[in-house]
Amino acid sequence: MKPNYKTTLALITILIAMFGSTVEAGITTKTIAYVDQGQSLQGYLAFDDAVKGRRPAVLVVHEWWGLNDYVRKRVEQLAGLGYVAFAPDMYGKGRVTEHPKEAGEWATQVSKNTEFWRQRALAGLAVLKNQPQTDPSRIAAIGYCFGGSTVQQLAYSGAEIRGVVSFHGALQMPPQSSAAVKSRILICQGGADPFVKPQQFQDYLAAMEKSGLDYEVIVYSGAKHAFTNPDADKKGMAPLGYSPSADRRSWADMKLFFDQIFSAK
Repeated sequence: MKPNYKTTLALITILIAMFGSTVEAGITTKTIAYVDQGQSLQGYLAFDDAVKGRRPAVLVVHEWWGLNDYVRKRVEQLAGLGYVAFAPDMYGKGRVTEHPKEAGEWATQVSKNTEFWRQRALAGLAVLKNQPQTDPSRIAAIGYCFGGSTVQQLAYSGAEIRGVVSFHGALQMPPQSSAAVKSRILICQGGADPFVKPQQFQDYLAAMEKSGLDYEVIVYSGAKHAFTNPDADKKGMAPLGYSPSADRRSWADMKLFFDQIFSAK
């Protein structure tokens, strides 16, 4: 039987179209260059091509190590859930480190000035809001360690976001006036985190209760600092430790929190 060239060409065309659709329907990732206060920054964006139209978005702030593969993975996980996710660069030029001393110095340089700190986070939020896939009325922010503290400060700044989730972040005392705060707050804390002293924790709870803010604190028993990071035990720091259970449970708590804040009118 002679081959039907028209049929063969049609089949090839269909196969090419199918292959193209598979590629395009995957998670798209981009490095986005932007500037804040004279500093060149490089953030990381991810979204699912298969999701059509504008959708809820999540800002994902890195640990004090910088915008490394760990936070990029979290951005991609959120994109897989259907969100637009963006990790801002809090240090500049995409700097990352494996050295605790250097990480501490970088984090301190940003956080020692609250106004500067908040503005750096707001600059990342602006990038996320401006993405064509983002529904600007439905945005949340999450952060890990240094990033957890950062998203608390972002909420206190009065940013137009629905909620923030802090994973093992240093607890940030609420502002004297909470009138400008529009965000709900979820704190995911390790019960065995030595960086948060018992009295500090009690003082924080008392201040939050007095503030009138919409907040929730979930404590995962036995979990150390950095309990969400599978590489935490490799850092050579005794206070740090990965907890698979606390990681899974806190991620599930975050998803429930998102369902609540994004479905609210």
